[in-house]
Amino acid sequence: MTGLLRRWNLYQIGIMVAALIGAIGLGKVFVFRMRGWMRNLSGRPKWQLRYLLAVQKRLVLIVWAVILWAVFLVMQELTWPSRSYLIEVLARVVTAWVLVEFAAQVVKNRLLRRMVRWGLWIYVTLYLIGGLGRTTDFLDGLAIEFGAFRLSSLAILKALIVTALLFTFARVVSAQTAVQVRKNEDISPSMRVLIVKVAQVSLYGAAFFIGLKAVGFDLTGLAVLSGAIGVGLGFGLQKVVSNLVSGIIILLDKSIKPGDVISLGETFGWINTLGARYASVVTRDGKEYLIPNEDLITNQVVNWSHTNDFVRLDIFFGTAYADDPHKVRAIAIEAANTVGRVLATRPAVCHIVGFGDSSVDYILRFWITDPTGGLTNVRGDVYLALWDAFKENGISIPFPQREVRVLDGDELPARILD
Repeated sequence: MTGLLRRWNLYQIGIMVAALIGAIGLGKVFVFRMRGWMRNLSGRPKWQLRYLLAVQKRLVLIVWAVILWAVFLVMQELTWPSRSYLIEVLARVVTAWVLVEFAAQVVKNRLLRRMVRWGLWIYVTLYLIGGLGRTTDFLDGLAIEFGAFRLSSLAILKALIVTALLFTFARVVSAQTAVQVRKNEDISPSMRVLIVKVAQVSLYGAAFFIGLKAVGFDLTGLAVLSGAIGVGLGFGLQKVVSNLVSGIIILLDKSIKPGDVISLGETFGWINTLGARYASVVTRDGKEYLIPNEDLITNQVVNWSHTNDFVRLDIFFGTAYADDPHKVRAIAIEAANTVGRVLATRPAVCHIVGFGDSSVDYILRFWITDPTGGLTNVRGDVYLALWDAFKENGISIPFPQREVRVLDGDELPARILD
């Protein structure tokens, strides 16, 4: 404080404050003009717009850095270097703040980006003003000691930073691996999911343990602790562990894979994703069911597209006894073939299945290859085709009829009259 109260130091502080006031005024003018220019932009990539928006928000800081560097260079030519020392330090700090702002834009998560920004701001500020060593010694002095074990605030901070960097690296590598694996058509969909999950678990696990080892943590005690935690988790999280193991079994035996059409109880839909704990099943009405992997292993599941995409559908109908059954069968088969989704390569068949009270009962069987397109709608189309064909050919669809006769009193039995 005594040094700052010297005359030329006070002059420098005044110049820096004046530069800040000027930067605020100029920054507002530039922000207004830049905002109007950005509104007329169209067709630009999102990353360019994001960085232009970042420049707009930091224009005051950028203008302040430019003014400080300009004043510093002028004072270097006009006076002694010591009389512009504080301006140079502040110019370096403000420039570093601007660079940190743009570097932090790489982080997509808003909360994490804010943490990275403030952390880098504090670090570069302490580094440029020469206070990093004292801060390090202070954090190292804040420690907890138990015999030979010593845990300081500096070690925790280093562990968090190193682990965060390793986790970021693991996330980038796992994302790129997932993209490359999903592009490989030679690998089955279930194996793609399994490879991606194994890669993610391996990379994140390695990042965690390498981060701890890099800052000097003893992993021997951690192994004993993790063993005890594992036993507790085995008893307390049996369902979670069961779903995890069931998910691995499903991926290995390839019984269910993304894109398969399944029925489980009242749920009918196709597999959207296979997760570590559950499978996402999307139904025709847009609902997404998260079915635990254990249910897919222990319950009966109908996989409509397990070995192939061919699905046979049956519909039942009846005609009057006066209609020729040979003609009815031919008309029914021809009507089914007129529906677009019915396969012509696997011909439809029609059989008599019984003689009912008021109709001759038939079953019509046909094949499709796109169960994801729905089953009820294709059945409805075939029924409608049957209706049109029967109406055109004079085939009648009977329905039960009952005749009620009302008798006169003379016709009633004597015992009823009594």
